[in-house]
Amino acid sequence: MSSGHSETINVTLKVWRQEGPNENGGFEVHQQTISTDASFLEMLDQLNEQLNEVGTEPLAFESDCREGICGTCGVMINGRAHGPQTATATCQLHMREFHDGDEIVVEPFRAAGFPVIRDLAVDRSPLDRIIESGGYISVNTGAASDANLTPVPKAAADMAFDAAACIGCGACVAACPNSAAQLFTSAKIGHLGLLPQGQAERWSRTENMVETMEEFFGSCTNHGECSAACPKEISLDFIAFMNRDYVKAKIKNRALAGQH
Repeated sequence: MSSGHSETINVTLKVWRQEGPNENGGFEVHQQTISTDASFLEMLDQLNEQLNEVGTEPLAFESDCREGICGTCGVMINGRAHGPQTATATCQLHMREFHDGDEIVVEPFRAAGFPVIRDLAVDRSPLDRIIESGGYISVNTGAASDANLTPVPKAAADMAFDAAACIGCGACVAACPNSAAQLFTSAKIGHLGLLPQGQAERWSRTENMVETMEEFFGSCTNHGECSAACPKEISLDFIAFMNRDYVKAKIKNRALAGQH
């Protein structure tokens, strides 16, 4: 396939259909003729137009920004979270990554913590529960402080920025053999725990978020698939940071409780 101009390819699409969380699902097969300039989600949009024309219920899938920012999209494509291109969310994947005659298998994210809502759409609200359990950050109200009043070491700022890149798509959970959410949780903990402004609630936040995570997801056994599937390439180092802080938090929080 030439990369110098757009081409049209024919692909066989095996897509998962499931009417609801308690229903049995199965694959439907559709033939698609699509430009290699089209995105993967545009291909699914085209499929839905065809389904509408014949009076069939459209395929349910999630998307919003279609710029790899919001974290709304996410499906398993040929067994890989977000598909074959590294550091790429489903909405940024283009059909040029496939070849004429390919069979493409599209499934929802498979994890016990992500029950299927319908077709390719899953309930990822457990990730929201983890964030909610982190609570808040204490700030002093009033006039804005000078920009350089609170010094932040560059190494800490850079690492916090890397953690903040997490878009919460859940690909790490879907890719993990244990359906673990350590990469997501550690990115959210690391983002705040590395900055001076996040220190006041650092230990309570860490303990609460980790223990909420454990209610919904499996345990990390260092397979590394989470980081490989992450569209923002969040480092496994954040999991080590979280584990270290969690141990410290159990000691510090008990000490604080004993003072009251």
